[in-house]
Amino acid sequence: VQLQASGGGLVQAGDSLRLSCSPSERTFSNNGIGWFRQAPGKEREFVAAIRWSGGYTYYADSVKGRFTISRDRAKNTVFLQMNSLKPEDTAVYYCAAHRGILSTVRVDTSYSNWGQGTQVTVSS
Repeated sequence: VQLQASGGGLVQAGDSLRLSCSPSERTFSNNGIGWFRQAPGKEREFVAAIRWSGGYTYYADSVKGRFTISRDRAKNTVFLQMNSLKPEDTAVYYCAAHRGILSTVRVDTSYSNWGQGTQVTVSS
């Protein structure tokens, strides 16, 4: 099962985008979904995550107040609403399934089922 990220694009600074993440198969068990991003020449970094149970959310400091993660349990889909985008948000955004305990929600090695990612480019 792969998680399919979509919704990326080329926007200007200050614009918004909404990314979506859905599994390739309807029945897919995990603790929650996380978004990560990787810019050219940089390591992959945590962006946001949401737990299916309780809907608890977690954000990187760099996106807090600008990005919002949400879930549609009926559709097994997670969204990442990105507002006030900055050029430094430019990256390939990936979603993945969290398999670990709560304390590892920001750690990429606790995730699996990575998809191909979607490119977000923010021009200044």
